[in-house]
Amino acid sequence: MSQDRRNDYDVTNTVKVSDPASVRSAVYELFRETFPGASYDKIWLAFYDFERLFTGRFPGYKGCDTTYHDVQHTLDMTLALARLVAGYERSAEQKDRLGSRRAQMAIITSLFHDSGYIRHDERDSDFSNGAEFTLYHVSRSADFLRRYLPEHGMARDVAVSSMIVHFTGYELDLDKIELDDPRDIICGHLIGTADLMAQMADRCYLEKCRDRLYKEFVVGGVAVENSSPGEYMVRYRSGLDLLKKTPAFYQQVMRDRLHRKFNRVYRYIEVLYDGQNPYIDAIRNNISHLVRVIESGDWSLLRREPPYFLGIVNAVNDLEMLVKRQLGSLTGRAIESNGLLMPV
Repeated sequence: MSQDRRNDYDVTNTVKVSDPASVRSAVYELFRETFPGASYDKIWLAFYDFERLFTGRFPGYKGCDTTYHDVQHTLDMTLALARLVAGYERSAEQKDRLGSRRAQMAIITSLFHDSGYIRHDERDSDFSNGAEFTLYHVSRSADFLRRYLPEHGMARDVAVSSMIVHFTGYELDLDKIELDDPRDIICGHLIGTADLMAQMADRCYLEKCRDRLYKEFVVGGVAVENSSPGEYMVRYRSGLDLLKKTPAFYQQVMRDRLHRKFNRVYRYIEVLYDGQNPYIDAIRNNISHLVRVIESGDWSLLRREPPYFLGIVNAVNDLEMLVKRQLGSLTGRAIESNGLLMPV
């Protein structure tokens, strides 16, 4: 009998995606098999620095305090990206392959794609939680990569890395991103796809949206937005309201982002799994379960309690207080919006 998937394991239930060392080893095996003889040193160091950054041990930074965009999410996403890269490389013609250096750049970009949520000790002293950067965190991640890469002998990757990280967000029009080499655009598609697939395939995706993402959206000005003096626009009234709008978001993101903008590169996972795609299967299972819950009205069916993987001890309670304070400060007339969920 197969073991039930554990809350902090990947879709195959074989890699503990809350543990940097486990994911580093899994990515190493994929990299070694795909690029025999290529150096893994810079990726190994990037995993080390990622762990320091998110746990508050990287000089000048406070650590991760966003409960949805936590350590597990980035590791889960980076593993998915490494699998996509391996699948692509084994499928593409020689002239279209990424090569080890470009793959290395993509993996390191993935590790720091959410670094923009991490507060800096000095520059961000006026902010209480990384979720306050929600609407522009990708640009902050790009800034981090511009500083980080040259320090590790990757200055020539800065221009591409700081651009393709935007495929994980909504700050730039992806159709207008231009890069000289089509393989760099492919890296962007792979990174954007890995980010969406990993989070939506998470075993606790639905509970995390309700209990964690909603709170980040409140603090980040996405759930409720001041539209004009005396008025505010409400996109999501609660975590449950956000979940009720998630099936429509799923239809939109599958059609618009995964299919069109990212050119269906999620298919490259199938190369590694005999034509199957465990990520897409897990996503569909999550959405099907959500639809059943919505139709039945029995929200008690969403009862998983995933652990937190953060870098600041009181982050959960601090975020809760920040959300209550922010919602409690709203005055004026509320305007309802039908805005769809953005997994930023």
